[in-house]
Amino acid sequence: MKSIFDNVSKECSKAVTNAYSTSFSMATKMLSDSIRQDIYNIYGFVRFADEIVDTFHDYDKEKLFKNFQKDLENALTDKISLNPILNSFQETYHNYGIDKHLVDAFMDSMRLDLSKKDYLTEEEYKSYIYGSADVVGLMCLKVFVKGDNEKYEDLKDSAMSLGSAFQKVNFLRDLKADFEGLNRTYFPNTDLNNLDEISKQNIISDIEADFAKGLNGIKRLPLDAKFGVFMAYRYYNKLLQKLKKTPALEIKSARIRVPNYKKVELLTRSYVKYQLNLL
Repeated sequence: MKSIFDNVSKECSKAVTNAYSTSFSMATKMLSDSIRQDIYNIYGFVRFADEIVDTFHDYDKEKLFKNFQKDLENALTDKISLNPILNSFQETYHNYGIDKHLVDAFMDSMRLDLSKKDYLTEEEYKSYIYGSADVVGLMCLKVFVKGDNEKYEDLKDSAMSLGSAFQKVNFLRDLKADFEGLNRTYFPNTDLNNLDEISKQNIISDIEADFAKGLNGIKRLPLDAKFGVFMAYRYYNKLLQKLKKTPALEIKSARIRVPNYKKVELLTRSYVKYQLNLL
């Protein structure tokens, strides 16, 4: 029975989310049962593509990525895949009418990570972030509004801003790993060899502007999604505040993180705000 395979596929996507990201997993658990699995399905897909270009250093990444993209195209066309992650993603893709150009833009940005090391202009930087983060936010938004195109268009810009904010926080947090481990620099017009407080503050101010736009959209999300997305916002905003207080030189030499006990504390406080309608 295919339903057994579909259930196994969904469990794989859930397992990927839980294994790779405690913060995203915690936020996803705060979503309504009606949409939670679909967010697992999206995360599993984007995580696997990202892992190919970021971590499989002992393998032919280009070959793996090419095969993954071929399997993805077949999954979307055939509405089934023997890759359980792609099988669960294609179900969500079809059920919510996710636009194909969102998937294509994401894969285009992931493909850039196979070879591109520097983003020298604002145009290159924004294009990469659109494909690597904004479109993921838009895929999730399709699920949050359950395919309602009017709500989707109303919340589209704020969802993209939130996706941008999350990605830029990741870039700043992972500065050391990206620069030293992968030889990548995402921030344009920024000398990471001589990162100073002014450059750091310019990056943070840009992120704070994205967060402000994103929070405005969170307030207008359907109830099924609002608290889970608010929880993710609170976590990333907390991480940003830690980065803001960390000297630029220290950001370059260590990976800043929010401890698990702080994540639980954030969850509790966020829930109180949500219940008191302070969001």
